[in-house]
Amino acid sequence: MNAYQEKWIEVLSNAHIKDWKIEPQDNDIAITLPQGTQAKTVLENLPDVVATLSLDITVPKERLKFVLKSGQEVHDYVLNPTDEDLSTAKRV
Repeated sequence: MNAYQEKWIEVLSNAHIKDWKIEPQDNDIAITLPQGTQAKTVLENLPDVVATLSLDITVPKERLKFVLKSGQEVHDYVLNPTDEDLSTAKRV
């Protein structure tokens, strides 16, 4: 686990977001949402949440993917995307 990922896990855990299960997944962060939560709705609001919480993070920024899981839904949000992330997104 890298320092940036570790700091994000700490910040998210300290935010005490009800019933979110937050854990490392390789170099990413897996967030399992409570049953019945619409992952797409959380994903739409995630940039604002990340912007607010990022004020507490002072370690150097790295690429980090948040993997949101709720039931059968799985959505990704990449923070500090690489050129590869950006070129992959353009092909979709």
